[in-house]
Amino acid sequence: MIRSGIPTTALVVIVAASTAMADDAPAPPPAQGWSGKGQAGYVMSRGNSNTDSANAKIDMADIIGDWKNSYHLEGLYARSDEITSAERWAAIVQSDLTITPRAFAFAALHFMQDEFSGFQYQASATTGIGYHIFDTTADKLTTQVGVGYRRLRPELLTMDAAGAVIARTPGESAGAVIGTAGLDYAHIFNASTKITEKVLAESGSGNTSLENDLAVVVSMSKKLALSAGYTIQENTEPPVGLKKVNTLTTLNLVYAFNEPL
Repeated sequence: MIRSGIPTTALVVIVAASTAMADDAPAPPPAQGWSGKGQAGYVMSRGNSNTDSANAKIDMADIIGDWKNSYHLEGLYARSDEITSAERWAAIVQSDLTITPRAFAFAALHFMQDEFSGFQYQASATTGIGYHIFDTTADKLTTQVGVGYRRLRPELLTMDAAGAVIARTPGESAGAVIGTAGLDYAHIFNASTKITEKVLAESGSGNTSLENDLAVVVSMSKKLALSAGYTIQENTEPPVGLKKVNTLTTLNLVYAFNEPL
């Protein structure tokens, strides 16, 4: 995951830097009040194998003066030949307080339950500072770093020959101080096409989790768009027998309100 993320992030910085050097116009300030978008996708395959998969994400934000409150919810479910192969739920709540036009302080809560990651749950509370490196009509790049506390509970999965989980053995829950870092980038190619990348890392004793979410969004109207995404998720120390890295490819329909696509 780390090796895969470095080239993409480097490309992001190069593109953003070239745009800034072109003296692009600054983006207008965000509108007060609520805005958001939701996206969902479903795939059904019937034939030699029967496969169903569905995923959904909701992102909402409320801006009141110098405060911005953000809410993110996501879910993933997949089933193949009557065997559940993926089930994941996650939520992030974050409040930002503007310090300067570019700098802000944040506090965030993060919860994730992934039935096939080897962790019954991972939950964290973090705080820190962020900075808008670029904020133009063509490029937006924001980074943040912080510290916090995380609790997680590993579990041992027992599977049968077909790959179905037949038993779950929870381990001891543990808490630790963590460091967190995030990156949020968007590049607008034209009025209908843009690319986005979001990276979130949490590192502490027991495990380092990292998620890189890359997407290409093509608008069909002011409110509707198609999104093709590729997500890489990594846990550096999963329980024995489970993979460190998982990937997800999606094609979703996106709906937005009070927010440009």
